[in-house]
Amino acid sequence: MSRDRWLESNIDNSLRSEGYNLIIGVDEVGRGPLAGPVVVCAIALPSDHNIKGIIDSKQLSEKERERLSREIREKAIAYSITRTNNKEIDRLNIRNATLKTMRRAVINLIKKLGTKPDIVLIDGREPLDLPVKCKPIIKGDILSENIGAASIVAKVYRDNLMKKLDKKYPGYGFAIHKGYGTKLHYDAIKKLGICEIHRKSFRLF
Repeated sequence: MSRDRWLESNIDNSLRSEGYNLIIGVDEVGRGPLAGPVVVCAIALPSDHNIKGIIDSKQLSEKERERLSREIREKAIAYSITRTNNKEIDRLNIRNATLKTMRRAVINLIKKLGTKPDIVLIDGREPLDLPVKCKPIIKGDILSENIGAASIVAKVYRDNLMKKLDKKYPGYGFAIHKGYGTKLHYDAIKKLGICEIHRKSFRLF
């Protein structure tokens, strides 16, 4: 799909034509890994942002994501990044931890904006317990430019965090697999055991 055709059909523009001007997009990264936090970004883009490449986020190289994340953060009206660590994930379970982190990101962003948005768009199936109108969207990172932008920013933030944790906990390959359950990761767990950032409620062996 060309960018022009996508711009005609994306949910954000459809909502703006209905009078929804201030739109927040929310997405998480890190729901599936065996280690590290779940990270959420909530973001509000201006309608005239002119950022190209958001719809291709899953096909971007690491370098392209880094560049896009910088541009998105520079041009956003405002954004908020929140995270929940592995211990809290183990305590709450990943679903509840993700929803809690999403809600916190939106509340923080509303405080930054100083006003309530017209609508909050959430990637996934579940709505959030919020004092504003919200709409969950399956495959939202493809269908909504605000959710897509949130996805890119959250991905870059978490990847960089896992690179730092790789230096703190060497040998596991966190800089390579970012905590996901790859063969390299499972082999490292068998050899080294689990470390402080592993999610003990997940299947680690």
